[in-house]
Amino acid sequence: MRWIHAAGRGLLVLLVLLAMGVVSGARTDRAASGDGRGPLTLATAGDLTGYLGPLLDGWNRTHPGEEVTLVELPDSADETRAQMITDLRDAGRGRFDVLNIDVSWTSEFAAGGWIRPLPRDRFPLDAFLPGVVDTATYDGLLYAVPYVTNAGLLLYRADVLDAEGVAPPRTWAELERAAKTLAPAHGLDGYAGQFLPYEGLTVNAAEAVYSAGGTILGDEGERVTVDSRAAREGIGFLARGVRDGWIPQEALTYKEEESKQAFQDGRLLFLRNWPYAYVAASAEGSAVAGKVGAVPLPGTSVLGGSNLAVAAHARHPDSAARLIAYLTSEPVQRQVLTRGALPPVRAALYDDPGLVRRFPYLPTLRESVLAAAPRPKSPRYDQVSLVVQAVVRDAMTGRQTPESAVRRLARELAAVSAR
Repeated sequence: MRWIHAAGRGLLVLLVLLAMGVVSGARTDRAASGDGRGPLTLATAGDLTGYLGPLLDGWNRTHPGEEVTLVELPDSADETRAQMITDLRDAGRGRFDVLNIDVSWTSEFAAGGWIRPLPRDRFPLDAFLPGVVDTATYDGLLYAVPYVTNAGLLLYRADVLDAEGVAPPRTWAELERAAKTLAPAHGLDGYAGQFLPYEGLTVNAAEAVYSAGGTILGDEGERVTVDSRAAREGIGFLARGVRDGWIPQEALTYKEEESKQAFQDGRLLFLRNWPYAYVAASAEGSAVAGKVGAVPLPGTSVLGGSNLAVAAHARHPDSAARLIAYLTSEPVQRQVLTRGALPPVRAALYDDPGLVRRFPYLPTLRESVLAAAPRPKSPRYDQVSLVVQAVVRDAMTGRQTPESAVRRLARELAAVSAR
């Protein structure tokens, strides 16, 4: 069956290239008639910090005739994805030209023929942090450009560990030991991540499996690799934490914000979250300000962040590519960090002394990003994620043993891959 899938993807790429006018004699793209440049619409999930508007104002002032209109979709990743797909499927009337997509959506959008392959030589990919470009590729082609990156950090109560003379954990076993013993001695819960059934649980589960030496999918989602001792160990770690109480029951309701608040309120010894949680917990008014440390996760983090893609039906594809080059340039990437508190993809910014003084977690984050792994790549990622959430949830709530959960996960992922 694999050659059929490969042939299908090859035909899809050929059709997209024909639509773009890349293949000789097939200049059907509107750029051929001279309107490769013009106004654009950029779609993104809700901009919670309000940083993106000023960045686009800078573009609009210097690019007359190529003005960008920002469309903010819901904060929920699932709702944003659904609205983007609805627009992308309406090839004749879709209004989104450039899309700020979650790194996990690249394969799905590319396989669906909804976004265009991009020429690598138009973008400074060598200046980006190693590894982030892989999140923007599918079937050997570049379908998007990394815009912001992210990796999970382990936040910890530095005052508690210092008082006990204990170093931050370097392994999950060390974390488990401290969460079991030190946390209750100081009136704290041990450890939390994001364990509500949504994309955050998929991320936490993938990190547990990867940290144990396992994988979930291979070959762009065509091969299921999760049925392994390592996967049983990783999922067993999460299930054991809830069963033994060092992961509190309340953590089964946590997304990013709820888990951040629990740590910020002084209720947790350890928290897995994104860097923004460290900034919030360290800020004036936080109950734990001045008591917080951050290190890379004891195992493997999953890459987060977003990529910029050009819709297959984009009205002005040349302007779209120029906008992406602008948003990934070093001056703008600097503002992505300073205005939006989002981790940039430009490697040089992580070594900038001024930025490190202002954002002291940057060296730790850089280490985490360099060691991070992408989420399972699949053109059916939404279905893969839902399966992972359901099965791991059952393991964490005791409905299934980790062993039976991994066997079920392998079966259900195989069924998804075969569709």
